[in-house]
Amino acid sequence: MGVLEVKAYAKLNLSLDVLGKRPDGYHEMRMVMQTVSLSDTLRLETGTGATLHMGSNLGFLPANEHNLAAAAALRLCEAAGVDPGGLSIDLEKAIPVCAGLAGGSADAAAVLRGLNRLLGLDLPGERLEEIGALVGSDVPYCVRGGTALAEGRGEVLTDLPPLPHCLVVLCKPSFPISTPELFRSLDSCRIRRRPDTTGLLAALKAGDLQGVARRMYNVFEDVLPPRRAQEIDGIKNAMIQYGALGASMSGTGPTVFGLFTQQEAAQKAWEALKEQYAETFLAQSMENLLRQV
Repeated sequence: MGVLEVKAYAKLNLSLDVLGKRPDGYHEMRMVMQTVSLSDTLRLETGTGATLHMGSNLGFLPANEHNLAAAAALRLCEAAGVDPGGLSIDLEKAIPVCAGLAGGSADAAAVLRGLNRLLGLDLPGERLEEIGALVGSDVPYCVRGGTALAEGRGEVLTDLPPLPHCLVVLCKPSFPISTPELFRSLDSCRIRRRPDTTGLLAALKAGDLQGVARRMYNVFEDVLPPRRAQEIDGIKNAMIQYGALGASMSGTGPTVFGLFTQQEAAQKAWEALKEQYAETFLAQSMENLLRQV
């Protein structure tokens, strides 16, 4: 028997651009991704019985291979020729679900990194990313973490200079957003504004946090329903008023995040937003996760 506890870290989209629909039905993406310290915790244990066990602190989450964490374990065991029987995964969720923060993909990636250690497989990071791509488009990035350019459907990754260290306030409003609906809306309209990804990459290379913050943008903000867009803008404006260098929506939302350099300003923004939005968090930027394994 062996036991290992691993963290699954949330991701942000510093920028998100959709370049068009592909022949395979996926969309061609161009995104700058960033890991932050908001995290789930997974306890992995071997030798617990005859079958794979999956449990979590949220009763509505799937307790089988429909949970990305369990799916990742099965894919890894299949690739390595290992019997998944006797493996137990217990998940403690802190990252909000359906929030644009890749919480499920982060859980899957943490399982891949953790089981690679626990089972002594010694698979390189590139192989873990390949297996992760079989589970979900965001999983390869979540395996790697840090600051990266994600292209293709999200699985083609290029390491970038790290985002200068900063504090991050994350605020998830309570309304749901349909990802398929947002993609359909994008497909049926002309995108009026796109992120300056080239300028953002140059700002990262120069270590210019303000330059990064000024260039953050997410094309999905352009096709939100009007009432939702108004609320997202309200949260962004509140963060700016409290001292954020910039604010944007992550993924298909609805989580909004702001980048801060001052602890006091970030704390005040977190406290003020938390009075209205229960799922508000204070975190910080993080670097490449594979280097920490």
